[in-house]
Amino acid sequence: MPENNLQEAEALREFIGEENESFFETLHRYRELMVRYSCAVREVRTKFEVLNEELTYHAGRNPIESIVSRIKEPMSIAGKLKRMGKPLTVASISENLNDVAGIRVICSFIDDIYRVAEMLSRQDDITVVAVKDYIKKPKLNGYRSYHMIVEVPVFFSDSKKIMRVEIQLRTVAMDFWASLEHNMKYKKTGADRPEIAAELKSCAEVIAATDARMQNVRMRIEALEKEIR
Repeated sequence: MPENNLQEAEALREFIGEENESFFETLHRYRELMVRYSCAVREVRTKFEVLNEELTYHAGRNPIESIVSRIKEPMSIAGKLKRMGKPLTVASISENLNDVAGIRVICSFIDDIYRVAEMLSRQDDITVVAVKDYIKKPKLNGYRSYHMIVEVPVFFSDSKKIMRVEIQLRTVAMDFWASLEHNMKYKKTGADRPEIAAELKSCAEVIAATDARMQNVRMRIEALEKEIR
């Protein structure tokens, strides 16, 4: 059995004990829920792609560099429910977790993040549930990103489901730092040692300053182009 299927089976065995149903019944309901999350990701991703294409046409540059999506792994879902002290049931997943479906949007500049986020939130089928602005208020370790939890309707053959999707919007530089910090943290190479944590935070501050300078340079170039016209 492939490794992903083994992990899925192991996680789902924990759900069965709570729901008193067969493994295959739980497997069916779990996979059906993951299909819904996958479709929700596709809906939101398409919205960002449409916005990027329109803004590129009008501004002559693309505000979105890349879009990455994912569905949380079964073991990760089970582990998070345990840490939260929530029931290990399939129903508990959608009731208690906001980040099963995730999209990471990598933008060119800081102002692109706020512009794209605001345009998405204005769409009448999007409901913004929560926002955490780690750009204006970074985490203690230096992490910067703009997080949104949104609800989007997904239409199936016989029903409409309101699904939640977590969105992270970052610049290329923010994503570079976050990816390296994540790798070092989970490889247990001592990233939590005070001197290393301080160095990582310092790097985050340098990257943030560079983001701000690059945006300023772009704005100056755009102002000069307007003068020439």
